[in-house]
Amino acid sequence: MTDDGQALLIDIPSVSPVSQQAERLFHGRGHVYPAYEHVLIDWLSPVALITLYKPVEAEDLKQLAQRLFSSIIDCHSVQVQYRYLKHAPFELLQGDAIEQTIIEENGLKYKITLGRAQNTGLFLDMKNGRQWVQEHTQNANVLNLFSYTCAFSIAAIAGGAKQVFNIDMSRTSLTTGRDNHRLNNQDTGKVKFDALDIFKSFGRIKKHGPYDLLICDPPSFQKGSVDIQRDYKKIIRRIPDFMLPNGLLMLCLNSPELDAEFLKQTVKEECADCQYVTEVEAPEIFINAIQSKGLKVLIYRYSG
Repeated sequence: MTDDGQALLIDIPSVSPVSQQAERLFHGRGHVYPAYEHVLIDWLSPVALITLYKPVEAEDLKQLAQRLFSSIIDCHSVQVQYRYLKHAPFELLQGDAIEQTIIEENGLKYKITLGRAQNTGLFLDMKNGRQWVQEHTQNANVLNLFSYTCAFSIAAIAGGAKQVFNIDMSRTSLTTGRDNHRLNNQDTGKVKFDALDIFKSFGRIKKHGPYDLLICDPPSFQKGSVDIQRDYKKIIRRIPDFMLPNGLLMLCLNSPELDAEFLKQTVKEECADCQYVTEVEAPEIFINAIQSKGLKVLIYRYSG
């Protein structure tokens, strides 16, 4: 039970039969549900994944797992990830020990891995961002910085991009990205994968340009490589080197400590030829009661 005596969760949505569509079922981190800010629940067919950011009573967790297992159609496994513990370990609570699965989103497929790393392979709050990319990449040359498992790249190729250049420091993530393209029967001849430190590779990045669309979705902080409050400006000031005139920019910010105004001010100071176009909102369930803490996705056009 929580401190106010409520059950751990009040309502659990049902998922349609044989659905592989990934979705967040409960988003306590949005600060909309008092006393539940530490709880997330995702549907990664056929797995229901509970993520905890602080401890809960073992009996409460067991009951929640049982409710999920019995109420979600086609749920074969309920697992929990303890994000407040070192290495963010996973534990099987109910059903089968599933370590990999294939999910769908907007008609595209993605490989999900459970228990091997802190993140599963797809950030569900970026669903609308991937849809926007798919709608704006016809015949485009796309630069995908901090590409992780290349979900934006898959959306871009699905949208008719002529080429995508994916850059990430993790070779393992890029290998998963290549697998994701193959899952979707996409032509990998249109896709490049490079395991690079972006901040040491601006010349190599420029070589594959100029680009019609730049996607930048950096981590907030990675020890020894990225501090986005310090480093975002280094990318923004390189936009004239990378972009075609009238090219589009998707600039993302995940840090709860930095608001959209930080990103807008950085663009204003470092590349005045960029004009703000719009903001891509996260799916409704991710809307944050404290707006500055949620995901920020800003679209700009480079006038050049």
